[in-house]
Amino acid sequence: MKLIKLLVLIPALLLSAYSTTDAQIAVKGETVYTMAGDPISNGVVLIKDGKIERVGSASSINIPSNYEVYEAMVVTPGLIDAHSVVGLAGYLNVDADQDQLETSNPIQPELRAMDAYNAREALVGHLRNHGITTVHTGHGPGALISGQTMIVKTTGNTVQDALVDSTTMLAFTLGNNLSRAFSKPGTRAKGIAMLRQELIKAQDYLEKRNSDNPPSRDIGMDALADLLEGKIKALVTVHRAHDIMSAIRLQEEFGFPMVLDGVAEAYLIMDELKEAGYPIVVHPTMIRPGGDAKNASMETPGKLYEAGIPIAFQSGFEGYVPKTRVVLYEAGLAAANGLGMENALKVLTIDAAELLEIDNRVGSLEAGKDADVAMFDGDPLEYLTKVTGVIINGEKVK
Repeated sequence: MKLIKLLVLIPALLLSAYSTTDAQIAVKGETVYTMAGDPISNGVVLIKDGKIERVGSASSINIPSNYEVYEAMVVTPGLIDAHSVVGLAGYLNVDADQDQLETSNPIQPELRAMDAYNAREALVGHLRNHGITTVHTGHGPGALISGQTMIVKTTGNTVQDALVDSTTMLAFTLGNNLSRAFSKPGTRAKGIAMLRQELIKAQDYLEKRNSDNPPSRDIGMDALADLLEGKIKALVTVHRAHDIMSAIRLQEEFGFPMVLDGVAEAYLIMDELKEAGYPIVVHPTMIRPGGDAKNASMETPGKLYEAGIPIAFQSGFEGYVPKTRVVLYEAGLAAANGLGMENALKVLTIDAAELLEIDNRVGSLEAGKDADVAMFDGDPLEYLTKVTGVIINGEKVK
């Protein structure tokens, strides 16, 4: 009896292994936006073993008979959320699922996003169902340095399953956006002074770390030393024009690589931002105008794009349920307020991938890249359009 069960089980195991490692899919679209060239009418994306095998017109590609075929009106690369706290912040909005901000100290560069990320969080699935396949997430705004960020795919049961990059940036916050849980800094000048002092300590630590007599290990100093060496970047959330200039002065003093985040008043200092050349993860188009972001404008993405400043969209952090926005909708509003449809799709895909330095894997439909695909029943940026299918790493997940 045991032998019979084994003989029955072996073919099933072989079939399971084949379907997992040898997935073969063809996605047909009336319009395929590859983001690597002009849109393709009646296009086909062939997928094999988790990677894109070939992309082209239906007339030029013969779909093998053993490929599983999906059809959609519009096909795009998987969408990219360039700044979120999803996976650390959860939809229940209770202490147990709110790990995006540790309030015991205003400067904590040692905190790793991967140690708090929940791949099974419902909000991860919520974004995935809207075509978002890659998320730059981690510790959020609210502290001078709140911790580290990382990049994940919106799939998998564990952080290891989802991980693309474990340590991408350090999250900074300047201006009046700090949590009230902190007793200091009390003013903007104090905040900058605290950061400068910590970075000066990190310079000394880095010099000793690279010497023949390295210091005792300090994981917070290690993170800041890696920043000063350019191994990771600073993601600086800042909105007011004068605070943006403070961020620029801080970067120029210490020379670390920097990405600006939010910049609600960017339109007041466009010349300075263009000259500085920092990439920008622009505030959600529909951000509620209040506090430091009271002068936010729906036209800012279009103006930054027109000025040639690299931008990407974000869902950001929300204090209310359901705790996240959806970058697809933010892009739609930006498209309608000066950015335009095709530019908005670029910012959602290949531009975001380039800003996050993962464009060798995602952001466009090209042979050899990860098979991350979003399918729609109409214009992706039209509010009533539905996402009809999502593929991540060659696996159908919606």
